[in-house]
Amino acid sequence: MLWREHRPPHFHAKYGDDEITVEIESGNVNGNMSKRALNLVQEWRELHKEDLIREWELVERKKSLFPIRPLE
Repeated sequence: MLWREHRPPHFHAKYGDDEITVEIESGNVNGNMSKRALNLVQEWRELHKEDLIREWELVERKKSLFPIRPLE
């Protein structure tokens, strides 16, 4: 997430040369990514939805962000 972000609340994900944006609440995706990588991104989104919403609130207030754990 970047401080100059716009609504709806979303995050960016990269895998190789692919980059997507993912809406936090709905999981809607803008961009292209391999099905395998996209499934992992969506799994991570579901596991960390509450953290992502808190991060978005920090972004809107231009506050420092905290790390969110990757999938293990």
